[in-house]
Amino acid sequence: MAQTIALVDDDRNILTSVQMTLEAEGYTVRTFTDGESALQGLMSKPADLAVLDIKMPRMDGMELLQRLRQRSNMPVVFLTSKDEEVDELMGLRLGADDYITKPFSQRLLLERIRALLRRNEASRAEGSGAPPGGVIARGDLVLDETKHTCVWKGKQVQLTVTEFLLVKALAVRPGMVKNRDQLIDAAYGENIYVDDRTIDSHVKRIRKKFRQTDNVFDQIETLYGIGYRYKEA
Repeated sequence: MAQTIALVDDDRNILTSVQMTLEAEGYTVRTFTDGESALQGLMSKPADLAVLDIKMPRMDGMELLQRLRQRSNMPVVFLTSKDEEVDELMGLRLGADDYITKPFSQRLLLERIRALLRRNEASRAEGSGAPPGGVIARGDLVLDETKHTCVWKGKQVQLTVTEFLLVKALAVRPGMVKNRDQLIDAAYGENIYVDDRTIDSHVKRIRKKFRQTDNVFDQIETLYGIGYRYKEA
C-alpha cells in the first residue's frame, strides 16, 4: 500500500509541483491550503508524514503542529524561509522532526521524506542491538521499539520518531558520550546534513517531556563542547 504524504502550504505552485514529484515516486499525496482544513483532514484520516509551511491563513504551521502533537506522533517536516531561524528552532521545540529552508530542492525534500519514513518504520521494528522483543530497559526507562513506546517510572512519555531514536541512541550505552554527529547519524541517518542546533533543540524538548512526568528528571547530561550522555543507573 502506498504511503500517504500530507502537503500543507498556501502556495498552490509549491503544492502542485511537490505533489507531482511525490506521486511520481509512488506516494499518495493529500494537499491542503491552510492549517484549519489540514487539521480537520488529518484528524479524520491520518497520513504517514506531513510537510507543513509555517505562514498560512486560518491557522499557521506552528499552531497546526501543536494541535497535531496532542494526538499524533506522525513525522513532520517544516518549510521555512531563510530569515526564519527563530521559527525553525520553535518548530523543533514544538515537535517537528525536520525542517527545510525555502527555496528548496525537491530532491532534498524527497530525500528527507524517505529518511523520515524509513526511520519511522525502523523505530517500530525490532532493533538488531535490542534484546528479544525489541525492549530496552535502563533503570526506570523502558523503550519498546516494536510498539514505539517510551515509559519512565511507569508512565508513558509521548515521543516523536526523532526523539525516540535520540533517546534510544543515548540509552543503549549509558555513560558513553555521544557527540552531535553521532546523534545526527542515529536519528537522521548517514549522509543527511542537519545543523547541530537541531539536535540541541530536540534534546531540550525531550527533557521537557520527561520533566512533565518527573520534574527532577536529569538522566540526559550535557557535556559542553562535546555532546550528550545518558547517566548510568
